[in-house]
Amino acid sequence: MTKEDSEMSNFNQHNIAGVIGSGSFGTAVANLLAINTDVLIFSRREQMVETINKEHRHPTFKVPLSERIRATSDPQEIAETCSLLFPIVTSEGFRPMMQTFSPFLRPYHIMIHGTKGFDIKNLTEQELHEGKITRQGVRTMSEVIKEESVVVRIGCLSGPNLASEIMAGQPTATVIGSKFDEVVSAGKKVLSSRYFQVFGTYEILGAELAGALKNTIAIGSGILGGLGLGKNLQALLINRGLMEMIYFGKALGTSPKPFVGTAGIGDLICTATSMSSRNYTFGHRLGKGEKTADILASMPEVAEGVRTLKIAKHLADHLKLHVPITQMLYRAVHEGYDINQAIEYLMRYAYYVDVDFI
Repeated sequence: MTKEDSEMSNFNQHNIAGVIGSGSFGTAVANLLAINTDVLIFSRREQMVETINKEHRHPTFKVPLSERIRATSDPQEIAETCSLLFPIVTSEGFRPMMQTFSPFLRPYHIMIHGTKGFDIKNLTEQELHEGKITRQGVRTMSEVIKEESVVVRIGCLSGPNLASEIMAGQPTATVIGSKFDEVVSAGKKVLSSRYFQVFGTYEILGAELAGALKNTIAIGSGILGGLGLGKNLQALLINRGLMEMIYFGKALGTSPKPFVGTAGIGDLICTATSMSSRNYTFGHRLGKGEKTADILASMPEVAEGVRTLKIAKHLADHLKLHVPITQMLYRAVHEGYDINQAIEYLMRYAYYVDVDFI
């Protein structure tokens, strides 16, 4: 038996799933996993680790954690203990996280990420702000995992997954996107319960794009809510926003199919209509008159859509995509453009056809 075979045998003896990241969604996933298996959760903060292990609660979100959950700040420990890993950190911190874990990862690991955003490879934030972007400079999280590690079996977790509702024990569903049947099967085995239904799709790129881009539309929907506008206009924005998500998907090489499923329209409706959504809440506060910088400084967690909107706008310019909602939202969020003028522009915009992607 080779050394690698021996290590694989040792891994199969463990029935522990690992979660990398102790934010609200990572914590919610850890509690879901704990219904079926023991869980090891990684946090860089020693105080967080100590509180979780001693008191079985999350010190920031004040939620109880299953006694099957243990915390660690050692990346080597979680990699050597868990063959199935769920990395759930911010998109901006995802590549540095993978670089930290890479020395301890092996080809037998399975990674199913829960991060909904984009990585900008070899591009500074200033260069992004200046619009110096191409498709080759934008990465999904699954592409980052491939580039930064030897892990082959990769998946993404997408779908209507508001962390606060999951932690409250409310039922929902998710989609695991992967090209590998064993990734979907492994994810279903540890996540499925009476509270959580898991679907699978081979279209991982579409699931990742849908999960990232819907956050930008949620910001727009939140703006409408903050302005006190009604459901008619909100429904129009969500519908036309979905069209733009599909245009992005087609330009980047995926079909419309993932966008009209649970990972697409399902997650979009959820995120774009609830104050439990960080992105909707950001937009709502913007609609109420607060400034972008002030909102971001006061939010306890990242609203991924703010950064994704910047990437999407500049990528649309590079690809010459027709996405007026994305363009107007970018101007309102990042350039201080008058919100009422932006809405008036979109209402007068000449959409010549209703559906043109089929």
